[in-house]
Amino acid sequence: MANDRASDRTGASASGRANGQWYPPEWPDRIRALAAGTLTPVTPKRAATVMLLKDTGDGPAVHMLRRRTSMAFAGGAYAYPGGGVDPRDDDRDIGWAGPTRAWWADRLGVDEAGAQAIVCAAVRETYEEAGVLLAGPTGDSVVGDTTGADWEADRAALVARELSFAEFLDRRGLVLRSDLLGAWARWITPEFESRRYDTWFFVAALPEGQRTRNASTEADRTVWITPADAAAGYDKGELLMMPPTVATLRGLAECGTAAEALASAPGRDMTPVLAKARLDGGEIVLSWPGHDEFTKHVPHTPSHTAPASPATPSDPTPGAPA
Repeated sequence: MANDRASDRTGASASGRANGQWYPPEWPDRIRALAAGTLTPVTPKRAATVMLLKDTGDGPAVHMLRRRTSMAFAGGAYAYPGGGVDPRDDDRDIGWAGPTRAWWADRLGVDEAGAQAIVCAAVRETYEEAGVLLAGPTGDSVVGDTTGADWEADRAALVARELSFAEFLDRRGLVLRSDLLGAWARWITPEFESRRYDTWFFVAALPEGQRTRNASTEADRTVWITPADAAAGYDKGELLMMPPTVATLRGLAECGTAAEALASAPGRDMTPVLAKARLDGGEIVLSWPGHDEFTKHVPHTPSHTAPASPATPSDPTPGAPA
């Protein structure tokens, strides 16, 4: 598909398993430490990620980024544009179109201020990392080309956190189009991980007149690919991905068009998915409730030292929960 072909062997070599699931080698030790009470779980940060869709002759394609292989967290993994919630966006009065903040609060399982900040994060990160902006001068319009120098200056300021998204909307007289988003899923990074995120996954269609580009400093590749092809690449061990990415791709593959995906979003279960680990004889069993395909059986061989819990980094990565 356009932009790039998502075909490489990164997943197989990085995961060391038959499929392309990202599975860090330090997990077994951290799971044992958590079970022994010597590892204190890191508090997850709120984050949002967006599955941006466009219709093609083969059905809807989704825009994905490949994280640079040099990245410490999930290097080489394919994910969606996404990142952390900015608390500066939680209570400021901004132009807002679509469902009310109260509606979003109920849908996302948070208070109204938190809902606004999460939706803002979804729209902001899509703009920062893909150059696509789900906002317009009115509640029923969307901006066109956003590739000019003035737009790029504002995008860079957003990335540097010199400008909040609420301030960006206000200075440009824009209205956030929350009606262009559909809440799809919520995943929380396992308690034994050193980088933890409580991430809401959204779906959106590429607005007419806009185009994606690789604007992320953390990605070395972007691709438009059908969810079925992406999932097949994971199954073959050709594309490296984290469990929530694979799970959402499988759900998207059931939709015939981008509009169908958006229409189905309100009926999606938003119960948070959190991995569980237990000791069973001579192995650790790692599972994600409701997603049996990701269950892993890890030999239980205690190490001499237990890992400590490092500080949470300042900003999560695309599609962050593992």
